[in-house]
Amino acid sequence: MEARSSRELQARNYLEKHRIMDLLTYLTSALLFFRPERPREYLISILERLRIARLSGVALPFFMDNSNIASMFEMLDSSNKGSISFVQYKEALKTLGLCTAEEVLKDDGHGVTFDKFRNEVPKKWTRHRRTTAVTAQ
Repeated sequence: MEARSSRELQARNYLEKHRIMDLLTYLTSALLFFRPERPREYLISILERLRIARLSGVALPFFMDNSNIASMFEMLDSSNKGSISFVQYKEALKTLGLCTAEEVLKDDGHGVTFDKFRNEVPKKWTRHRRTTAVTAQ
């Protein structure tokens, strides 16, 4: 029994050290969001871009442009109110791999407008890739 829990702990530490779950969450989210015709080739292209970015020291690429961000917001704002709840905002960030379940975000009590969403997602990505670059070294 002790050997099993030791192996589980080693596995968990390995996954955390190399941020494997973050990567898998991101890849899965990208697949579901973009729904490419050839998913394997799409995943390979993402992994290749990540590898090149890491080798060259270039910042990790952000795979969402403004139209993707707008589409995501529109899906969340199904009633077309022009804003989404803070809970929806945090779930979107988690889905994109830009926020963990434990991370504390400040809720100002107002809904998140499209402008705020459009501005905050790339900022979160920039912070995320800086953190990722530091932990990957």
